[in-house]
Amino acid sequence: MTTIGFIGSGHIGSTLARLAIDAGYDVVLSNSRGPDTLADLVGRLGPKARAATAEDAAAAADIAVVTVPLKAYKAVPVEPLAGKVVIDTNNYYPQRDGDFSELEAETTTVSELLQRHLPTSHVVKAFNYIYYEELATQGQPAGTPGRRAFAIAGDDVDAKKAVGALIDEFGYDVVDAGPLAEGWRFQRDTPAYGPRFDADELRAKLAEARRYADM
Repeated sequence: MTTIGFIGSGHIGSTLARLAIDAGYDVVLSNSRGPDTLADLVGRLGPKARAATAEDAAAAADIAVVTVPLKAYKAVPVEPLAGKVVIDTNNYYPQRDGDFSELEAETTTVSELLQRHLPTSHVVKAFNYIYYEELATQGQPAGTPGRRAFAIAGDDVDAKKAVGALIDEFGYDVVDAGPLAEGWRFQRDTPAYGPRFDADELRAKLAEARRYADM
């Protein structure tokens, strides 16, 4: 794996792009406004970064990161991501995204919606609950006591291994929360969402999670 493609290049996307470049990867960035609007960001990131359309970023990616508002998830290219690992950083914010009846009823999760849209891709939920400035600065070498941990969820074991290895390269431990259906355990307003936890603390917070209807 040498190239990480970004569908969306906001705060989280651009921060992950910097971490990826620092770890030795090439990155291809895209957004909804076109490659020309990313010239300043590409200039800051340097020669291992380039801008493209969403379709081209998806096609170039060995692994892709989808980091667009949930309301725009159906615009994510499907065919260029076939068979690929796709990291989903998204959260559901009704005031931004509008009402999603399935999410309101808690019959599915954000990342399951994206997986349904990308039926032949391997979606892994990650990076959805950290402030981008903390993501940029809190990474530490493997084995550091108290190293911050990130939760992931996904239905494909190999995809989760790939994403876990990437997170480790970025300076963080990994806690596997289970399949995509368990991704609700680290969505907004849950105990795991936001604060800094090491792996043991994060496992405890995931276990404490309750459905919105039960809060």
